[in-house]
Amino acid sequence: MVKREKKIVANNKKARHDYFIEEVYEAGIVLTGTEIKSVRGGKVSIKESYAKIENGEMIIYGMNISPYEHGNRFNTDPLRPRKLLLHKREIRKLIGYTTLKGLTIVPLSMYINEEGRAKLEIAVARGKKNYDKRDDMAKKDASRKIDQAMKQRW
Repeated sequence: MVKREKKIVANNKKARHDYFIEEVYEAGIVLTGTEIKSVRGGKVSIKESYAKIENGEMIIYGMNISPYEHGNRFNTDPLRPRKLLLHKREIRKLIGYTTLKGLTIVPLSMYINEEGRAKLEIAVARGKKNYDKRDDMAKKDASRKIDQAMKQRW
């Protein structure tokens, strides 16, 4: 078996901008044959997606996997809800976070791991207010200016 590094297929930069990340989990995802071929081709968008817990199962909504070009009748709906695979104790912990503390579950990235399986990195997150976002942008801008000044000095 050939070992390969994890290949990032989709990244959700907006999640880190809009939320404070509390805790991160790795989840498997249930896909059909044509969906995994599209994922390996990088035709995935997780920008508007979110996860909910229903009947003790974690479901992700709004994740767009484009139809596979050669999939014909085997292609499924690109925006269909998909089941995430987590341990029962992790799901119980996430139920506590989302119901008691008012947090939400958002995907951070999707990748293909060393064994060739599609994985989704999800996070328990707390929403940022506008002043938090402005504060973060000001900090990034200040550090960028400091870096540029240091570079010019040398």
